[in-house]
Amino acid sequence: MSSLPQSASSAPDTAGAPQPTDPTRRLCLGALAASAATAALAVAPSAQAAKPATPAAPAIQTGGVQMVPIQTPKGRFRVWTKRVGHHPRIRLLLLHGGPGATHEYFEAFESFLPQAGIEFIYYDQLGSAYSDQPDDPSLVELPRYVDEVEQVRQALGLGPKDFYLLGHSWGGILALEYALAHPQQLKGLVISNMVASIPEYNRYAHEVLMPAMDPAALKQILALEQAGRFEDPQYEALLMQHYYVQHVLRLPADQWPEPVLRSFSHLNRKIYVPMQGPSEMGASGKLEHWDRMADLPKIQMPTLAIGAQHDTMEPAQMRLIAQRVRRGRYLHCPQGAHMAMYDDQATYMAGLIRFLKDVDAGRA
Repeated sequence: MSSLPQSASSAPDTAGAPQPTDPTRRLCLGALAASAATAALAVAPSAQAAKPATPAAPAIQTGGVQMVPIQTPKGRFRVWTKRVGHHPRIRLLLLHGGPGATHEYFEAFESFLPQAGIEFIYYDQLGSAYSDQPDDPSLVELPRYVDEVEQVRQALGLGPKDFYLLGHSWGGILALEYALAHPQQLKGLVISNMVASIPEYNRYAHEVLMPAMDPAALKQILALEQAGRFEDPQYEALLMQHYYVQHVLRLPADQWPEPVLRSFSHLNRKIYVPMQGPSEMGASGKLEHWDRMADLPKIQMPTLAIGAQHDTMEPAQMRLIAQRVRRGRYLHCPQGAHMAMYDDQATYMAGLIRFLKDVDAGRA
C-alpha cells in the first residue's frame, strides 16, 4: 500500500542516507586513526600532567537524527529515525506505507505538528531508503517488522506515558499488529487510511472501484498484469491515469507534491511486490489473507481511525475500526483519497492534532 509508478530511478537519493563504506576509504581512515593514537601516546607524561583539566565536549548534535541498531535473524542492521520538536507527553512515531516506501511523504506534518507543540519521529523501516537495505527475502515478514518497531521504541525511550503510534496504509497494518503485541507500551494509536482486513480491501477494489473504471483501460491493465509486465511504462501510465489520480492522491499527476514523488521514487520493490503485489489496485502478495477484524475489540488504548471518501479502501471499513476498538474515534476526510494528508489536508491535520491533544488531556 502507498505506492505509485516509479517516475524516477528506484535508487534512493543519497542525500542524508547512509551509504556503504568504500574499503579503501576505510583503510585510509583506519591509518589516520592509528596515527592520531600514536601521536597522543608519544606526548610526554609531564607535558600531559601540566595541562589543566578540559571540560567534557558537549554531545554532537545531529538535527534529531538517530541511527537505531536492529537485531534480526540475519544479523544486525541500522534503521534511520529523526525527531522533530519536543513534547514531554506527546511523542508520535510515524510508520510509512509501502511496504518499502519512506518517511518522506510525511514531510507535510512539519507544516502543522510543530506549531501545535507536538513531537513526532520519522522512521524508515528496514529496507527503506535511509535505512540499511539487506537483500534477504526472509526478512520481509510481518512479525519481524513488529519486532523491529519494538526495538525502535526501546532505543528512542518511548513508553506508555508519551508513546503515540501512527501507521498509514501498510504502516496501519504494522501499527495494528504492534498494538496487539505490545498494548502496554502505547498511550494512543492512529490507523490512517487502512482497513483491518485485506480481503475486504480486495472486495472493494474488485466490486466497486474496478467496475467504475474505463473498461478498455482496465482490460489493458489486467492483461499486462497477467503477462507479468509490471515494469512496463504503459502499465504504470494506465494505473496513474485511471486509478491513482482518483484514489491515491486526487490531483493531476504533474501536481503531486514533491515529498510524495520523492518518497515513492525511492520505493523498494523487492519489499513492495512480495508483500503487496504489483500495484495499489488490490493486494495479492503475502498480505493477501491478513485480517484482524475479530481482534479489534482487544485494542483498548485510545484509537483514531482516519478514512477518506475516495480512498482505495472502503470508508465504511475504516470507520468500522473506530467502532470495534474499545476507545475509538473516526475522522472522515470527505475530499481525500489514500493520501488524505495532502488532498484533504486541513481536515486530516486538524483531526489528528485534536485527537492527540484530547488523549493527552484525558478527553479520549
